[in-house]
Order: sequence, then C-alpha cells, then structure tokens
Amino acid sequence: MRYTLDDLIREAGKLPPLPQASQRALELMRSPDCNLSAVADVLAVDQVLSGVVLRVANSAFYGMPNRIATVHQAVVVIGLQALYEIILAASLGSFLNRPLPGYELRKGELWRHSLGVAICARTIAQKRSWKNIEEFYFAGLLSDIGKLALEKLLRSMAFSLNEWQSTSFLEIERSYFGIDHAMLGAEMARRWRLPEGLVAVIAHHHNPAAAGPYQAQAHAVHIGDSIMMMMGIGIGRDGLQYALDERAVAALNLTETEQQELITAVMDQIEMAEMLITLPGPA
Repeated sequence: MRYTLDDLIREAGKLPPLPQASQRALELMRSPDCNLSAVADVLAVDQVLSGVVLRVANSAFYGMPNRIATVHQAVVVIGLQALYEIILAASLGSFLNRPLPGYELRKGELWRHSLGVAICARTIAQKRSWKNIEEFYFAGLLSDIGKLALEKLLRSMAFSLNEWQSTSFLEIERSYFGIDHAMLGAEMARRWRLPEGLVAVIAHHHNPAAAGPYQAQAHAVHIGDSIMMMMGIGIGRDGLQYALDERAVAALNLTETEQQELITAVMDQIEMAEMLITLPGPA
C-alpha cells in the first residue's frame, strides 16, 4: 500500500510547529544584529523556556557566585551560541523524547541519538572553523524527525530474514511506504518553513554526496549519525541496517583521533543536557 505525504504526516500525531516564542527567539538570534535583550524579552513570556534558561544559567556548569534571578541575566551568562542550542533542544525534545515502538526505540532513545548527532555535527563544524555552526546542530537534531511519522505504521509489520540481510532499512521503508524517513523528514521540515539547507541535509543525511551545496553539513550529520550507532545509542530495529559512507570521512578528512574526541564530547554533553533539560512526553 502507498501512503500520501499527508497520510504519513498525520501518523506523526499532527506534530505542532515550534512554539511561537522559540521561533521568534531563533529568528532574532540568526540576525547579524542580534540583541540579547530582545531575545530575553521573548523568552521571558514563555514559562517553559524561561525556566530552562534560568536552570541552565544557575547550574554548576557556569559556577556563578550569585543566583541568576531573571531571564535577561541568564541569557548574558549563557551566551548566544549555547542559548540557541538550548532553545532548540528544549523545543524539539518534547516529541523527540517519545517512545517509538515501530522502530523499537524506548522513550528518550531518539532524543539522545538526535542530540548526539547534533553535538557531533556542531563539533566537526567548530574544528573546521566553518560558519553558521548552529545550523549543523539544528540539522543533526532534526535528521530523524521523519521516523515519528513512519513508526506507527511499522509496529504491525514483520520483516523476513531475507529482507533484513539483503536490503537497507531505507529500502524497506521505500518498499512499504513509497518514501523513506529521511525524505519524509525533509518534507516535514519544508512544511515547517525551515531553511532550504536544513531540508536538504535532512533529506540526504544517509547519502550526503547528494546534498549539493549543503554537502559539508550533510557529511557532518552523517558522521554524527554513524558515531551514535557505533556507540549503541538509538539503534532500534533499523540502526544496524545503515552503512557508513566512507566518502563523508574522506570529505571531512576526519582522523581516528578526532573520531574518539567526538565520542568523548558527545557523552559529556548528552549527560549535561539531560541533567539541565527536563523533557515531558509519554512513558
């Protein structure tokens, strides 16, 4: 049976757009003339985001001698780049944190996997001194968003041993639904009116060479995804059915030492994020 895009997106539970406060704050932070005071004004009216920002600013990580009492103080302490990432994680985490039985992912596994991919992609961009590193983070965080739309349909499907051994999970998705989770995630991002580059990276994160002018981001996200699989985070029923594209390793000139550094950075930062950001969601 073939499903329309609308059918599949409805299966995601009619995912809401990013909260208005998040959208406005992120828009302000992308501006070259960003004013942190204006960002704080936006965050202060959102109870969840203001609570997260204050909790982060008052954490041991920042070690402030006096308690931070206002959102305006908190955004100065945290800084622009970290604030961007915190807002994204807090806004997207509520639905990335849900269990996905169709992919055999328990509650929190997709969230930890996506967060790790985002951290890896951003770290690679930082080491290469690339611009707009927050876009690498955003692309990593959203790379598997299409799984939210496919997983309910996968719950009742039993795949033969031959299918598992002879095809990738992307091919299985295409054969059953006419589309894979990467392309579906890109369509969801397009409907959210996200930038063209993010849409392209989500669409091609399993085949980064096809991402055209956005190959650098796609290579970084692909490497991040592969590293999370090697670490056993968010594998699910499909994780071992994806191959590392060696062209991505070559394109980034990524050494074994750098790969080990990425693993260390991911573990440290996932633990910190889980400590600081409390995510709602079904058990």
